[in-house]
Amino acid sequence: MSEAVLSVEGLGVRIAGRQVLDGVDFSIAPGEFTGLIGANGAGKTTLFRAILGLQAAGQGRILVDGRPRTRRTDSLGYVPQKFLLDPDLPLRGRDLVGLGLDARKLGFTVNRRRKRDLVEEMLAAVGAEAFADTRVGRLSGGEQQRILIAHALISGPRLLLADEPLANLDLRSSGEVVALLARVCRERGVAVLISAHEINPLLPVMDRIVYLAGGRAASGTSEEVIRPDVLSRLYGHHVDVIDVHGRVLIVAGAGPDADLQGCEETVDHTLPGGASDLGGSIDPEKSEARGVGR
Repeated sequence: MSEAVLSVEGLGVRIAGRQVLDGVDFSIAPGEFTGLIGANGAGKTTLFRAILGLQAAGQGRILVDGRPRTRRTDSLGYVPQKFLLDPDLPLRGRDLVGLGLDARKLGFTVNRRRKRDLVEEMLAAVGAEAFADTRVGRLSGGEQQRILIAHALISGPRLLLADEPLANLDLRSSGEVVALLARVCRERGVAVLISAHEINPLLPVMDRIVYLAGGRAASGTSEEVIRPDVLSRLYGHHVDVIDVHGRVLIVAGAGPDADLQGCEETVDHTLPGGASDLGGSIDPEKSEARGVGR
């Protein structure tokens, strides 16, 4: 197999006295589609920030194309979690896509015709031609995601990081964004790491999964990771994996006394008694979940 485009080795990040990530290990091969799954507060955004060089790591290392991440690393594209613009800001979709190329050129002038051709190519690749001349702040959530993906791809990255791109999208738009990213991954040979708190939208296209809980990670194929024994070790208590009409539910403490509130959520991280968000509920020093499923 080709050298991994991304390798995370024993990564530990501590913020304000809290161990947010602890011994996280995984790698992504060129062209792989990987889902980063975890509840809110599990450390997904912190992991992205560390990969992008925006968050210092206390332990471990991150390699991009086999080399330590530096400010000059240009193999990464990034789709941010939140993107808010004034609807009246005179910035069209195609303008934002073009800015992705300008940023990578570090101030050097790009041939206008070449830039125009690249922008048109990216707009076509994400199916955004119809609204390319609309102000970005007036686009729908799904349309904005397409523009942001084109913005991240125009510089030709080998790895695309998409931070919660399905948040606040309806079911149809979520499916369209996942299908778009999967197609980009396949046609352009770009590896994709997409974070989400629900696993089901990604199951049809996902090659591998990195599951975060309590700052630790289990990684592998979905069949290797989404299992009661693996997730129970990761969380530090019993977890059931339930298939309901083809949808996966991950439930803590399933049984006669289980708190099943929230099961309409694709991934349910509810503890018996109603406590939620396991990020601060497990002592990382007492868990044996490090490296589970790798």
